[in-house]
Amino acid sequence: MLKIGIIGTGGIARAHIDGYQRFPAECEIVALCDITPGKAAAVGAELGLAGARAYDSAEDLLAAERLDLVSIATPPSSHAELTIAALRAGVDVLVEKPMAPSLEECDAMLAAAAENGQLLSVVAQNRFRDDMATLKEVLDSGLTGPVSHAQVSSAWWRGTAYYDLWWRGTWEKEGGGCTLNHAIHHLDLTSWMFGAPSAVTAVLSNAAHENSEVEDLSVAVLQYDRALVEVTSSVVHHGEEQAIVVQGRHARVSQPWKVVSDAAQENGFPAPGGDPGRVAEIEALAASHTPLEHEGHPGQIGDMLGAVRDRRRPAVDGADGRRAIELVTAIYAAGIERRTVDLPLAPDDPYYRAGTLLERAPHFFEKAESRTDLPGEITVGSSAAAGR
Repeated sequence: MLKIGIIGTGGIARAHIDGYQRFPAECEIVALCDITPGKAAAVGAELGLAGARAYDSAEDLLAAERLDLVSIATPPSSHAELTIAALRAGVDVLVEKPMAPSLEECDAMLAAAAENGQLLSVVAQNRFRDDMATLKEVLDSGLTGPVSHAQVSSAWWRGTAYYDLWWRGTWEKEGGGCTLNHAIHHLDLTSWMFGAPSAVTAVLSNAAHENSEVEDLSVAVLQYDRALVEVTSSVVHHGEEQAIVVQGRHARVSQPWKVVSDAAQENGFPAPGGDPGRVAEIEALAASHTPLEHEGHPGQIGDMLGAVRDRRRPAVDGADGRRAIELVTAIYAAGIERRTVDLPLAPDDPYYRAGTLLERAPHFFEKAESRTDLPGEITVGSSAAAGR
């Protein structure tokens, strides 16, 4: 029975707790920690974890408990420090996205994992979704042909009060805006499906959130060998209609699911009816996808529990988390400096270092409201739409 600790008991911690509770024969949550006095104990009681010990300090938790795995679900600026402390204490780590605000911190986390022989995984729960797994399987099959163009829309919507929470909307504590903390999922999927680009250009804006220093909208173009991938990162899109649309030489596929395959006449114009045979082949491949036993956080947590038990690489490791941060960093560098950024970013690049964003990033607005907690439920995507 693996012993689990949770550091940070805010909103996203509930997804971790739910995930671990799906595997009662494999693990037990024995400790919770939050810097707000009494919060860890209150969350434990609310969620049926009466036997879990509560701490106000991660240092105290790591010193007192003999854990196999810890989930870190705290604000991004604390991820590196807490992850490194846990790894040095001999505990494997599953850290929430984003891995850390800088590549320098990501590399320190990776080094700590290697030096202490521990496992490090970064949350990328959208890889553990049947629709995204199906899309990747189709792209990997080669049926679409080489990718020409993709549109990746990380479209979210948040009201202005969202940034009233004390750590949000600041370069220092949140580490960035929607590009880092919302589109990180889609940027991870972009890396997973298409690999690493060779260059990035981007623009940043704050279009609708006056209580936030950081961007609420960015548009980036990622350059590959011959393909271009557009990524829109947003918390200003009503309806939160997210999508990945991929144009291959032979067919277009997308999530939400759609398949189109054009065929050319002798003059190069589209032939009526397209290529129904290729469409049928792609549809058959998609239909053959074996559904995942668990999706989202439970899917990744189940994989991580297996990795801890078997001492194998998790499906999403620290290097995967770093790749997503490298894309975010390139988007910020391109948008702030108004130039094309070549990848990979070297350690002597100023944007590799922690602190460069604090020095160079624009304050679109100054944060005037700062609250320790916000009322109301956390609603995202389909859960919000269901209430309309």
